[in-house]
Amino acid sequence: MSGWLAVVGLGPGSEALVTPEVSETLAEATDVVGYGPYVERVPARDNLARHISDNREEIARAAQALELTASGRKVVIVSSGDPGVFAMASALYEALEAGPEQWRGLDIRILPGISAMLAASARVGAPLGHDFCCINLSDNLKPWTLIEKRLRLAAQADFAMAFYNPRSRARPEGFARALDTLQAECGPQRPIIFARAVYTDQETLQVTTLAEATPEMADMRTLVLVGSSQTRVIDGGGRRWVYTPRSVS
Repeated sequence: MSGWLAVVGLGPGSEALVTPEVSETLAEATDVVGYGPYVERVPARDNLARHISDNREEIARAAQALELTASGRKVVIVSSGDPGVFAMASALYEALEAGPEQWRGLDIRILPGISAMLAASARVGAPLGHDFCCINLSDNLKPWTLIEKRLRLAAQADFAMAFYNPRSRARPEGFARALDTLQAECGPQRPIIFARAVYTDQETLQVTTLAEATPEMADMRTLVLVGSSQTRVIDGGGRRWVYTPRSVS
């Protein structure tokens, strides 16, 4: 049997947002590898082995998938959102580069999914409608000094910004520091959006300003969006729309 390996994105939460390409690949797989909550999104069936690992075991997970593929299995590594955005695609290539030479000849595919930042943006309008950047606020794999530098430079460049992994129980102080930095660089009235668990039945959306934002508004299931100086908020019809114009005035 000729094996292959696909790293796929399951989208933000709704099964309706899983791409047909990903669904077809999962239907052909003999093995699914990933973090528990993501593997559990794949329905169990006969002849499908499910390999669950902890969230911080990305490189070991990737190596396991490569070994299974080398033995002839049809393997899918599952990520939420898009696998190339703070997810398993990079971990796979780290393991591939460090692993045996024969792994480099394997059939490897990266299948995109709808990222959390794009899903969150769609739920409130178009806050990423002009130039934007995306920053992971977790300091597990990089120092806080680098995160703070990137925050300041992104704010000074007047990007709209999307933030992943803003606040966890293990590091609650980081997001408070990030808000302080953003207030100092952007001013208190800049729009900020807290989009939690979008496209699931636990979804919540909050549109406010940096002056009103508090660290407790975010957790690890929250995608945070901050507007540029051009970003506008439209109130009406019982809701708030947020968009960034396509041109700069």
